[in-house]
Parts: sequence; C-alpha cells; structure tokens
Amino acid sequence: MKRICTICARGGSKGLPGKNLRELAGKPLLAHSIIQGRAAGIFDAIAVSSDSDEILQAGEKWGADHLIKRPDEMAEDTASKLPPIRHCVLMAEKTLGVTFDTIADIDVTSPLRNKDDIVGAVSLMEERSVTNVITGAPARKNPYFNMVQRFPDGHVDLCIRPEGGRLDRRQDCPPVFDMNAAVYVWRRDIFIDNMDVFYPDTLLYEMPEERSHDIDTPVDFKFVELLLSEQN
Repeated sequence: MKRICTICARGGSKGLPGKNLRELAGKPLLAHSIIQGRAAGIFDAIAVSSDSDEILQAGEKWGADHLIKRPDEMAEDTASKLPPIRHCVLMAEKTLGVTFDTIADIDVTSPLRNKDDIVGAVSLMEERSVTNVITGAPARKNPYFNMVQRFPDGHVDLCIRPEGGRLDRRQDCPPVFDMNAAVYVWRRDIFIDNMDVFYPDTLLYEMPEERSHDIDTPVDFKFVELLLSEQN
C-alpha cells in the first residue's frame, strides 16, 4: 500500500494575505502540516504544491519530499482545490515512477490537527474499503433545530424542517457535523478519474472541536495562536 500526503498552499489569500508563511508558534503555518505529515509515519512521500516559489522553498526547508509547481490557472481565487491535488499526485508519480494507492490531503490552515487524526482518517478509509473519508467535528448549530434560512420574501424558517413540524430538543435531532478541512483521504484510482468530495460511500472521521479550527481570517489566526500557546 503506497500513500502520498499532499499539502497544497497557493501564494494568494484574500482573507489573510500571506497566511501560509505567517509565523505561528515559532514556525511558518505551512511547516506545521509538513511536520504532522512526517510524524504520522505512514506516507511514502510528502509533496507540497504551490504557485509560489517562496512557499516551495519553505516546503523544502521544513522537510517536504517533493515540491510541485502549480500551474497559474490552478492558483486563481476562484480555482477549486481538487485539481491542484490531482496535479500534485500525478507530478509526484511521474517523478518517482510509482502509482500511489491512497491520497491524503492535509490543509495548511488546520494546524491544530495532530498525527493521530491523520492516521485515523487514512485507516478508516483503508479498513472500510470506501472511496474517501473527510474529517469534521460535531456542529454547534443544527439545521433541524436552530439554523434558519431566509427566503426571497424575507421570512425565515428552519433549514430542514423535520417530519412532524419541529423537534423540541436538540438531542432528538439527527447528528450533524461541521467539515473542518483538516484531512481529506481518497482512493487514488477513483479520485484521479472522478474528482469529488462526496461519493455514495463517503465516511466522516470525527475530530474534537478543539482540533477543528480552520484559519481563514485574522481573528481565526489569533484564536488558533491562543489555543496553541495554551497547549504548549
């Protein structure tokens, strides 16, 4: 079983400029993912993909095995994350002359994740023989209970109205989760031909809330920085 860990980090960021190289707890944000991927101890290769030479240089400094220069069209603000992952895997395979069985993408903006989360998500996919696994944490709001949507005429209602009208206790609602972007795992053969996040057999690896914060804004960064300082 051959596994690759991809870490995709483009140079541009609207919410927090330069976030992928911004120092967090004494090292660039990117470095946390490389270190976690290495600590997992299950990957044959760790590859950093970016359109930025500076990010690729940082990837080399912090121990990535392969540095993949991303095409410009895959680095635009509107670009999906999936094509860069596919491109990264194919380029690494071409360089190594191998075909991987498992792809695990770990997001740079989720530094609170740990090696056990990575190993757990990969193990869940491989042991259950499913197409892919995503990670998430129990949602703080539930669309069956206390999440509403606004309709064109201005009125609001529950996002999902359960049978019988409504549920009076949150505990009676179906369990829902917030995707935390920490780890995505795919069977390589299916992903390469049919890139997607959700398939009929997609499973979720549950992580605790305290390891599920994703950095998109300056406030997110400060919050994660505080949590890391308390852990240390």
